[in-house]
Amino acid sequence: MGKYDFTTIMDRKGKDAIAVDAVGSGVGAAPGAPKEGFDVIPMWIADMNFATVPTVQEEMIKRAQHPAFGYFNPSEEYYQSIIRWQERRNGVKGLTPECIGYENGVLGGVVSALNVFCSKGDKVLLHTPTYIGFTNSLKNNGYDMILSPLVQDETGTWRMDFEDMEEKLRKEKIHAAIFCSPHNPCGRVWERWEIEKAMELYQKYDVYVVADEIWSDILLNGHKHIPTQSVSEDAKMRTVALYAPSKTFNLAGLVGSYHIVYNPWIRDRMEKEASLSHYNSMNVMSMHALIGAYKEEGYEWLSELLETLSGNINFAYDYIKANFPGVSLQKPEGTYMLFLDCTEWCRAHNTDIGALLQAGWDVGVAWQDGRPFHGPCGIRMNLALPRVRVEEAFSRLSRYVFKA
Repeated sequence: MGKYDFTTIMDRKGKDAIAVDAVGSGVGAAPGAPKEGFDVIPMWIADMNFATVPTVQEEMIKRAQHPAFGYFNPSEEYYQSIIRWQERRNGVKGLTPECIGYENGVLGGVVSALNVFCSKGDKVLLHTPTYIGFTNSLKNNGYDMILSPLVQDETGTWRMDFEDMEEKLRKEKIHAAIFCSPHNPCGRVWERWEIEKAMELYQKYDVYVVADEIWSDILLNGHKHIPTQSVSEDAKMRTVALYAPSKTFNLAGLVGSYHIVYNPWIRDRMEKEASLSHYNSMNVMSMHALIGAYKEEGYEWLSELLETLSGNINFAYDYIKANFPGVSLQKPEGTYMLFLDCTEWCRAHNTDIGALLQAGWDVGVAWQDGRPFHGPCGIRMNLALPRVRVEEAFSRLSRYVFKA
């Protein structure tokens, strides 16, 4: 038994949780409502069905007891919490407060960085499958996505196709790329040589890099995160890296991310770009939530969380391999999401991915359509739930959905 609780099933209804309250609403990408007799098992939107580390609430409550919430600047404790976290978790040395900048969200930081590096209509390189947030934010801001498919090697591991990347960088005259590390939705935790090779290509073609590293704390089965900026001096100076405590500690509703930028020219332009809307401002409670998350207890809590998530991922992967022939997947090395390829199963059962998704929703398995992530016959599944809920979901899938 650990110190923290990852087994209690939280009732999130009416508690500001899209994961539960949006199901059946018909709004956006929300799953359909289940049939009568089935409750909702939220396995779609990427938040966790676990209580956060208690020090987050403690810090926020302590601050809320002081009855003034006026203008403020980020505290020294805020910056030192990030510097300490990055050093202990990722081995980052020499990080200073001036290299850290606030972002309302990682996607806002992505757009600010692209606005520094690009002109409207420019082409940006991304890998497929692709996080839907990148697709939406680039489209909304007038950038063209050039997609380089990840390919699965003989072990089923997703890899970058460096030849394809180089051909596209050269032919399409691309000068900015988004690099997702760990990769969402595939769950790859890139090895150092892979990042080095990608960054050498980006250097060769003078490509600036926006590294989304929001998942860098969610590492499964002993995998280690290598910060993109750490692989060479050139990588350090051509990369904007984006982080947040929100994925790690389930704080998305509080809003608050940060960038790390070592290059002073990029940093100045990023700050200017982010300031233009006059909306990119930190909330005082968000600051205290980060400080609470990055306390000593946060390191312990995260360690227990990763054990729980690794167990859930291992269970689900083994279950699918044993029971759902025709469904292929790579075991994620990071994130808490599965990305299923159901092509063979749909072909064998003369059905399509829409019908398969609906069959899951009907029995309360609120999984997510993988097609907007450029997975033509894909399903994305969130496994950040207590184990009993994960087991119940797969039991329902076995009995009602993937039955022979």
